Amino acid sequence: MLDPRSEIYPSIEYRPIQPSDLEVLEKIHLALFPIRYEREFFLNVVNGHGIISWGAVDTSRSDEGRDELIGFVTTRMIAAKDSEIEDLFRYNNSHKDLTLLYILTLGVVDSYRNLGIASSLVREVIKHAASVSNCRGVYLHVISYNQPAINFYKKMLFKLVRRLPMFYYIRGQHYDSYLFVYYVNGGRTPCSPLEIVTSFVVDFRGFLKMLVAKFWSKEEKSIPRWSRCKESSTLLASQNNNKRIISGEDTRSHV
Repeated sequence: MLDPRSEIYPSIEYRPIQPSDLEVLEKIHLALFPIRYEREFFLNVVNGHGIISWGAVDTSRSDEGRDELIGFVTTRMIAAKDSEIEDLFRYNNSHKDLTLLYILTLGVVDSYRNLGIASSLVREVIKHAASVSNCRGVYLHVISYNQPAINFYKKMLFKLVRRLPMFYYIRGQHYDSYLFVYYVNGGRTPCSPLEIVTSFVVDFRGFLKMLVAKFWSKEEKSIPRWSRCKESSTLLASQNNNKRIISGEDTRSHV
């Protein structure tokens, strides 16, 4: 693996995950995620059975590990009508035939973090989604307390469009999930009157929290800019009943 003290910038290349990656892929998932994935999941990834994936390798390594995975992203193409955000595409007459690319897992080994690898992997996902004519976006769930992941996807220009109450059930406790979308091929969030009201409520709640925080810290108060009706300011609470039960907490992935 990369020596963090090294001044040599690694040469990272991206390729599809293949059967020879099986052992390393399982090992990285085990190291990064408290969630235990079944063997079938990894077999589907490396064999491309319903899962589209990309791996990152460090070709600048001089040892036999130059083709060993140091990062990955796994995705699945699903019908938009089967997602939690199907209603966002009802304005499109052909919405029943539309698809979305869902990010299942994304990870980079510790010694290769902060090199832009995760961003590059997500860009590969976006590029693929854009190449599918009936695909309208890339989407994923982020558990509500995973602020680093939330910041990452916002930086990648994903839109926070929905809050799913009590979506996760982890170690006897419920957690909300945020749903992020990156639109492609003309996909967009319709700006309805309900969304305008929702956007105002979300912004006002954030404004009140900011005032309380500044009051207690005795810092100088500032007035935030009220957001207009934009995709990035729309956050709807979903009534979708889909829940996800997880065996362990995950603070590193977008789960």
